[in-house]
Amino acid sequence: MLENNLLHYRIREILSTNILKVHPHTHISEAIEKMLYENVPEVLVMDNFSEKGSLKGILTLTDISRIKKENIPLERPVGDFLQESVLSIDIDELVSRAREMLIENRIGRLPVTEEGKIVGIIRSDNLRDNYYMKLESINRQYKQIIHHMHEAVTVTDAQGYILVWNKNAEKLYDMKSEDLLYQKLEDFFPNALTLSVLKEKKPIENVYHSPKPNYYVIISALPVFIDGEFLGVVATERDVTEYTNLSLKLENANSEINLLREEVKKITTGVFSLGHIQGRNPKMQEKIQLAKHVSHTDTSVLITGESGTGKEVLSIAIHENSGRTGLFVPVNCSAIPYALFESEFFGYVGGAFTGALKGGKPGLVELANNGTLFLDEIGDLPIEAQAKLLRVLQEKKVVRVGSSKPIDVDIRIISATNRNLKELVQKGCFREDLYYRLNVVEIELPPLRERKEDIILLFNHFLKEVCRKNKISISHVEKDVFNIMLKYSWKGNIRELKNTVEYMVVVSQKGILNVDLIPQYILDSITEEKTVNKTQMNLEETMKRSEADLIKKAMADAKGNKAKAAKLLNIPRSTLYYKLKLYSMDKSVQ
Repeated sequence: MLENNLLHYRIREILSTNILKVHPHTHISEAIEKMLYENVPEVLVMDNFSEKGSLKGILTLTDISRIKKENIPLERPVGDFLQESVLSIDIDELVSRAREMLIENRIGRLPVTEEGKIVGIIRSDNLRDNYYMKLESINRQYKQIIHHMHEAVTVTDAQGYILVWNKNAEKLYDMKSEDLLYQKLEDFFPNALTLSVLKEKKPIENVYHSPKPNYYVIISALPVFIDGEFLGVVATERDVTEYTNLSLKLENANSEINLLREEVKKITTGVFSLGHIQGRNPKMQEKIQLAKHVSHTDTSVLITGESGTGKEVLSIAIHENSGRTGLFVPVNCSAIPYALFESEFFGYVGGAFTGALKGGKPGLVELANNGTLFLDEIGDLPIEAQAKLLRVLQEKKVVRVGSSKPIDVDIRIISATNRNLKELVQKGCFREDLYYRLNVVEIELPPLRERKEDIILLFNHFLKEVCRKNKISISHVEKDVFNIMLKYSWKGNIRELKNTVEYMVVVSQKGILNVDLIPQYILDSITEEKTVNKTQMNLEETMKRSEADLIKKAMADAKGNKAKAAKLLNIPRSTLYYKLKLYSMDKSVQ
C-alpha cells in the first residue's frame, strides 16, 4: 500500500531542481569543479542555456572516474565523452513511470522536462528518500492508531514472538509491553487462542473469553499472509464489560511498533533513531543500534567522542529505553571538588559536619537507585575519589557520611568523556580497575564533520524544535543555506549546529532563512577554505609553467634533437613526446 501511494505521485512533487548545465566545449576539469561545488553527481550538456536550448547529453561522476583511470587529459571538452541519447521524462508523469524507466534502462537519473524545457532531474535517491519519508509517516500513524484503538491488540510473528502489545492489552492483562516484546507468547499465556492460529494457520473469530475475574472480552485471532507467506497472527480483544472506560486517556506511546521493520531494513539511507538521537550516517546507525541493544541490560556503558557530539543526549535515550523505573541522575565529575565528593555522591546524616542539614541528605548515588547514574567528564574525577566510587560499584552499597549503616542501591552506570582514558590509565591518572568496570561497552560517537548525511536532517530537527519553543514560523529555507551547512566543518559538532539554527531563527524576518542570517564566522571559514583551494590551483599552474620552460630550454640546448633533450631532462623519450604535445610545443619548438 505504501509503495502504491508513493508511485502514484507526480514527478513534479519529488523532482530535484538542483541541476548543473554546461556547454559541450566546457573542459572536464571545469565540470568536475562545478559538480563538487554544487554537490551534484552529474552535468547536463546543453547546446545553449536559453529556453530553446536542447540537451546534447549527460556526464556523470562514474564517467569522470573512467576518464581519470584512462589518463585522459582533463583539459578535453566534455562534449567528447558525454552520454548521448539521454532519456528524459515529463514533469507530469507518474513516479511509477520514472521508476520503470530507471530499472528497465539500468540508469540512475532522468532529466525532467516541462514543455520541452529541462526543469529538474529525478534520481534514484529521490525515490528512495521519499519512500522512507512516507514510510516514517505511516509508522507514526500506525503507532497512534494501534495505541488508541478501543480493543486490546497483539501481534506475534510466525515463530510466536510478540511484536506488538498495545496500551489496552497492557491494561487488560496488567503486563507492560517492555516486559513482553520479543518474548515467546506461550511462555506467558500457554492457553492463548493465538497459539492455535499459529499452529493451524486458520482464523478464530468472535470467541467469548474471560481473561480475568469479572472481565469479559470478544477475541478474534487472524493469520497474516503476504504473497502466500505466513508472517504471524494479529489478535484483537474487545471489552464488552465496561464501556465507560472508553473515555480514559491513553498514555504516550513508549513501545516500539515493529509491523514495518522489514520494510525499514530495505531503506539503506533510512533514519535510525533512539530518543532524540537520529541519523542516516552508517557509523551513527551502528552506534544507535548498539545503544538500543544494550539499553535493556544493566551493562555499564562508556560514551566517548568530541565535545558537542551528543553524549549526554544518548545517555538519556539509553536510560529512557531501558525500562528502569528510577531517575536519570547526571553528574559533572569535573565540577565537584574532592572535598565535597563523599557528601555529594554518598550523602550524609544530620549533624555529620558543620553546616549539614538537620535531617541529612541523600547522595547522588542513592538518588539514582533503580535508575541510571550518568558520570559526565569521568576522566576529570580525582584519582582519590575513583577508589571510593569503585568500592560502591562493586559492593552495590552506599554509606552516608556520618553513618555506619550501608544502603543497598541498584544503579546502572553510564559514563562519558572526551579524553582518552587508556592514556590516562598509562599515565597513572585513572585507575585501571575502574576503567574496566566502566568500559564494558564503549560507544564512540563520530564528530558531525564525519556525518555529512545527517547535517540537514539535524538542521530540520532543530529548526522545528526552536520554532516550537519560540513560537516562530519559518516557511522557507534558501538552498544556499543548506549548501553552506554542508561545507562548514562544525568543530563544535551538534551543539554548535543547534546554536546556529537557534540564532538564525530568532533573528529571522518574514519567516525566511537566508545566507545573510548565517553567523559571520561560518561564512569566513568557508571563504578561507576557498582561498586555500585557489592557492593550490595557482601552485599547480606555476609548476606546469616551470616544467614547460625547462622543456623549452632543453630542446634549445639540444638544437631540436628530442633524444638529446630527453637525456638532458633525465626522462624517457616517450615522456618528452607526451609533454611536448601536452604543452602544444611539439611543432613550435625546433
